[in-house]
Amino acid sequence: MFTTIEKLITIRNLRPRKKEGFLKVISIFSFLGIMLGVAILIIVMSVMNGFRSELTQKILGFNSHITIKPYSANINDQFYYDLQNKYKDAKIIKTYNGEAIILIKNVAKGILIRGVDREELDKLEFFKKNIVDGKLSNFGNGKIILGKQLAIELDVVVGDEINIMSSSLVSTPFGTMPKQSPYIVGAVFSSGLYEFDKNVAFFNLNDSLPFFEKTIDEVNLEIFLDNPLSADLYKREIENMNANFYVYSWSDLNKSFFSALKVERNVMFLILTLIIVVAAFNIISGLTILIKNKTKEIAILRSLGLAKKSIIKSFFLTGFLIGFFATIAGLILGIVFSIYIEDIRQFISLVFNLEIFPTDVYFLSKMPSEISLKSILSISIFSIIVTTLASFFPSLAVTKIKTIEALKYE
Repeated sequence: MFTTIEKLITIRNLRPRKKEGFLKVISIFSFLGIMLGVAILIIVMSVMNGFRSELTQKILGFNSHITIKPYSANINDQFYYDLQNKYKDAKIIKTYNGEAIILIKNVAKGILIRGVDREELDKLEFFKKNIVDGKLSNFGNGKIILGKQLAIELDVVVGDEINIMSSSLVSTPFGTMPKQSPYIVGAVFSSGLYEFDKNVAFFNLNDSLPFFEKTIDEVNLEIFLDNPLSADLYKREIENMNANFYVYSWSDLNKSFFSALKVERNVMFLILTLIIVVAAFNIISGLTILIKNKTKEIAILRSLGLAKKSIIKSFFLTGFLIGFFATIAGLILGIVFSIYIEDIRQFISLVFNLEIFPTDVYFLSKMPSEISLKSILSISIFSIIVTTLASFFPSLAVTKIKTIEALKYE
């Protein structure tokens, strides 16, 4: 593809003389620009992919894949049994969710209560694996499970008693007042989702229904599937079974969130590709100046019988090699940083006392990263295409050099 003389000219171009120091600076900046552009793109895409995957995993672990709520009629036992018979591999549980206020040590904190039977929680492996204090067997009979961040904020541990105020009202000798009952902290869970751990408490269903003045006929059904990605298909089938209920899939309840993540990821990709494009302009500038400075040498080579095509190829190869090796270096740098991104974050936070990834903003307790082969290939191909174009067009300037005039000029 390239002859020996073309390769020798390329090597000579990549090793400028001392008086051509400016060209060396341009080449270095071109290399660094493309390398950093590729590396930053890989790091950002890996973090965004990891962020999406981690959130999806957490959401699917602690939240149902399909939720069925009463609409024009309550959910009866017959419908519940029909679902169990139809979807034998799915886990179907009865729940009731409501809002309440925790009162402890002169602190009032609003929370979301999720009422679930302990036997139903036993079916959820993800939940059992994330109990960080206490035991799931402590759940029920006046004992509740708190999120880790909620327990920290309230300064309570397993065995402590807390008062919880319901939104339902009861009559007292002093008038109508919100219902209030004491409960014992039986266990603490950690989902890894900061906001979830900070605002959710699990009640036994038999405790939550009377607490909110509800009956067993007013519960919701939550379905956990082996393959959560098929939730929309199940949703349509359930809607056809009974039109008296609201049916939501996990993607319905989180559609705006994941859409925003996708838009943000695409915008970040477009913005960061500009780094590579700007660096490619340095290649254009460098090759243009290089050809201008080597006008006499080009004329001599032409007079010795070297074809214009060979000279064009040698200058093209000069720019292409800068872009190619910069892309390779950027890939290595980006992959290494993506693998150790959490360790790097912790080191920077410790040394400079900076909170780079605040958990109350990003919902996760650590910075996630997921290296995608598709993203790496896309970034690499884009970088090489840009540097190829940036190397090709300036090289065509060789055709405009007139040999005799160039020799006379010199």
